[in-house]
Amino acid sequence: AIFREQGVNGQVEMAAAFDRAGFTSVDVHLNDIISGRHKLEDFVGLAACGGFSYGDVLGAGEGWAKTILFDDNLREQFKTFFERPDTFSLGTCNGCQALAALKDIIPGAEHWPNFMRNTSEQFEARTVMVEVTDSPSVLFKDMAGAKLPIPVAHGEGRAELDTQKAISMLRYIDNNGKPTAVYPLNPNGSEGGLTGFTSKDGRANILMPHPERAFLSRQLSWYPKEWDENSPWFKIFLNARDFVG
Repeated sequence: AIFREQGVNGQVEMAAAFDRAGFTSVDVHLNDIISGRHKLEDFVGLAACGGFSYGDVLGAGEGWAKTILFDDNLREQFKTFFERPDTFSLGTCNGCQALAALKDIIPGAEHWPNFMRNTSEQFEARTVMVEVTDSPSVLFKDMAGAKLPIPVAHGEGRAELDTQKAISMLRYIDNNGKPTAVYPLNPNGSEGGLTGFTSKDGRANILMPHPERAFLSRQLSWYPKEWDENSPWFKIFLNARDFVG
């Protein structure tokens, strides 16, 4: 389910990445679920896409999430989906913010952060360096230690941690490969450079950067000659396909 809401604009690139990995991507607007046109019970994956749901007027992804949380039928349908052991979920950028706001109904995600205004007080669209850290994430399986360029595009990406118990699998790094909070290497000021989080069992994953905008090598401004057509970020989508069997 390539999940979107009013104002989301990253659904096509997300669908392209999952299709390339062998999935059948289905465009699912929140209104499709409200009307019954689509039911989450028919899907094994949920990818919440980037963009600007409700123009971010209600805060980072908050309007998108509250539409779900304040409707008993929607809340139960999403809760049931997240609890199914055969499912996975991915939220990037605005989708990351929305899923973070749903943490109360996502098993093992209770320590996920809220996402606040960038310390620069402005929208940041740039390419940054990140490091994949060791975690139980099913999407980032066998990727720990990778240091890669990736696009970011957000105004509210600073992870505000309620506790240090959140499980991170991605962090911004500097030119020496060290975690950083220094702008603009860290575009939003997240403490420790943390910018991606997973649930305890690794099935639910959120991150502010956009791997779906860099799953092909040619989508990057530069890449080593030894890379093939797919960039290392494509492994996230292949790992998802391996997970569902």
